[in-house]
Amino acid sequence: MMSAGSDYAEHDRQLALTFARAAKNAGVKRIIYLGGLGETGPDLSEHLSSRREVEEALASTGVAVTVLRAAMIIGSGSASFEILRYLVERLPVMVTPKWVSTPCQPIAVRNVIGYLVGVLAVPETAGGVFDIGGPDLFCYRDIMRIMAEELGLRRRLVIPVPVLTPRLSSYWIQLITPLSNTIASPLAEGLKNPVVCRDNRIASLIPQELLAVRAAIQGALSQVAEHHVETSWSMAGPIPGDPDWAGGTVFRDVRQTTLDIPDWAVFRAVCRVGGGNGWYATDILWKIRGWIDQLVGGPGLRRGRRDSEVVGYGEALDFWRVVGFERDRRLALRAEMKLPGEALLEFRIEALNDRQCVLHQSALFRPRGLFGLAYWYSVLPFHAIVFRGMLRGIEREALKIATSPQNMVSQGST
Repeated sequence: MMSAGSDYAEHDRQLALTFARAAKNAGVKRIIYLGGLGETGPDLSEHLSSRREVEEALASTGVAVTVLRAAMIIGSGSASFEILRYLVERLPVMVTPKWVSTPCQPIAVRNVIGYLVGVLAVPETAGGVFDIGGPDLFCYRDIMRIMAEELGLRRRLVIPVPVLTPRLSSYWIQLITPLSNTIASPLAEGLKNPVVCRDNRIASLIPQELLAVRAAIQGALSQVAEHHVETSWSMAGPIPGDPDWAGGTVFRDVRQTTLDIPDWAVFRAVCRVGGGNGWYATDILWKIRGWIDQLVGGPGLRRGRRDSEVVGYGEALDFWRVVGFERDRRLALRAEMKLPGEALLEFRIEALNDRQCVLHQSALFRPRGLFGLAYWYSVLPFHAIVFRGMLRGIEREALKIATSPQNMVSQGST
């Protein structure tokens, strides 16, 4: 994985040297490195030139290095693939640099893994440099067209112009996609170089079925589609090392407060949200959002709730649905209002002792398309009012519950 920052090339070279020395001292017999495909010469981008420097640094201590050079790797989490996916998803019309016409020979992540594992069993690959690519040769515009078809979107209008420099392209990528400018800039510059295999020796040494671009995109998008809100957001935590853009952007508004109130009382207060109980703060804003939702065909606030006190998994609370429930610990709600994306509102309660707890409140949103991005940023200014007020309202209600004589007696007897 490439480092971020303006000095990424030198940083990566130093990391490679350190790794090579450590490998030598540990008696490692072989290093396998996945680098970047591209023609050599003075016109090579800084990004691809850096990959060549890393190759040389890894081989500097005499440990045999097998280098596999790939163009775009088609798989969820691959930076170059995710750039194109986000651009296609979010922009029906794209004004792009000339690099959309650059030849590219993508390869499916499954085939990359096949080569990475396969070279271990083939001694002839030790110390060799091999180009790896799929069976198709396309320009980036063709890959965008195929991706739009597989996403079920209308054909994207791509208008290439000569005035967009790699720097301007990186800023545009940063605006539309989750990638930061420090990563987008070298990648955007690298897109100007043709990335086509110049030899096919690896195919005879490690034969495997190479996926076509369309089949590889189908596989990658199916992986992204499996990240449903209630499973990938609320039940599964982030895996260390995963890139931020893997699986799609998830915007978060996370707040917490420490309360001198028992956890059971706070949980009961949380479970009273919605319906006739309201949302603890700025109810007028919730009502306006409900009216808007009804106007566009959503449920609005008219569903209310089944019981003013009790909730259970699968129940509706206005335009939310309960998708997570652990008594005295957690309540998760998935939005069923009309949205350009998917939203989750989650409350977690962490008991500190019998009289104290921490209330964690998280609002998560995964946008769909450019309208999803616009929606998130349009409601963001209201979050401080709505969600901060909600925390205060839950605290007030929980205190009433905890100090109610009836509740104090019932809790004391258990």
